[in-house]
Amino acid sequence: MTEHLATSTPAGTAGGADGDRLPPARLAFDWHTWKEIAHLLANLPASLLGFVYVSTVLSVGIGLTVTVIGLPLLAAGLLGARELGKLERARARALLGVRVEEPSPLPLDGGGGFFPQLWMALKDPVGWRAVLYDFIRLPWGVVTFVITLTSLFVLWPVLPFIARGLTNADRAMVRALLSPSDELERRIAELESDRGVVVDTAAADLRRIERDLHDGAQARLVNLAMGLGLAKEKLLEDPDTAAAMVDEAHGEVKLALQELRDLARGIHPAVLTDRGLDAALSSVASRCTVPVRVTVDLAERPAPAIEGIAYFTVSELLQNVSKHSGARSASVDVWRSSDRLLIQVGDDGQGGARLDAGTGMKGLADRLSAVDGLFVVDSPEGGPTAITAELPWRDRTAADAAPGTPGAGHTRRTSGTR
Repeated sequence: MTEHLATSTPAGTAGGADGDRLPPARLAFDWHTWKEIAHLLANLPASLLGFVYVSTVLSVGIGLTVTVIGLPLLAAGLLGARELGKLERARARALLGVRVEEPSPLPLDGGGGFFPQLWMALKDPVGWRAVLYDFIRLPWGVVTFVITLTSLFVLWPVLPFIARGLTNADRAMVRALLSPSDELERRIAELESDRGVVVDTAAADLRRIERDLHDGAQARLVNLAMGLGLAKEKLLEDPDTAAAMVDEAHGEVKLALQELRDLARGIHPAVLTDRGLDAALSSVASRCTVPVRVTVDLAERPAPAIEGIAYFTVSELLQNVSKHSGARSASVDVWRSSDRLLIQVGDDGQGGARLDAGTGMKGLADRLSAVDGLFVVDSPEGGPTAITAELPWRDRTAADAAPGTPGAGHTRRTSGTR
């Protein structure tokens, strides 16, 4: 009898098999739903804090604009609204999973004086959108708090759906009012990146000039000084040897002068300053290992900075033609279209040029991008190659033109192959 009772124990009791036990008790809502509920309940205190802050700052700041402290107080209030917006973005990120980029900070520590910085803070769109967000959030915070709290006790079976709908509205408000200004922030990010490119490029150029001076002309001049010193010592006792050493030193002087000319041409060629892009590009083309046709169609010269970038762009592209293309001929075309300076360098070589091929084109693209330029490579395998560079046109002022420099008058010149 005892054995019979033991075998007929109902399933699910403590004496049953492990597979017949009931699952442990758990909450009906998942973790994401509870985070959304917590966000909705926190809306009321957060929106109340923001509304009191912005209403106080704006009323006092606008009311005191007739005094000297009104505008500074309003500007400080907008900066504080920025910080409230930062807290709201952090809350939405933690509880709602909304990923909103942080706006760039105002460059108030970059100098420029008190009044320019004051005006920058007063017209800050991020601060004003944060103010608007805090204004409209108070009634919304009251509504979401009441609905969520009531639903916890009355409508709890459908509370996850209610919470999802309310928090979707929260997500939309955060993205619309607390996200960065797309165009402005994109432009700021581009300028920050371009500034880094310009700084890195300038540092690399300085290192190159220092290396060229140290390894080239400086070393040659040191040898020249030593040779002249030895010749001076042998001048009386062995005039023939001294004369030969002076002849050798004369050759060293010529080589040093040539290296210095090449270095100066690499910094900024004199022909570019004196005669403009047409003559300077023709000079570059004459040093290329393949025949180059150069066509420059410009009614006037651009600003020196744009002219210099155009020159060095063509110079490096023609060096690539000489070293890597295997071409039989090449061409350089320069013309102006509206407010842009267009450059196209083509060759009939083997093609396959890419920005990441280690030929310096990535550096050219970065340099052009730093001045709002474009750099496009069209080089299929087997050729031909056509590389187009585009620069913003900036007029040359009277102060930029050197005495005797041709600065006006239409120039269309097609140079022959060189």
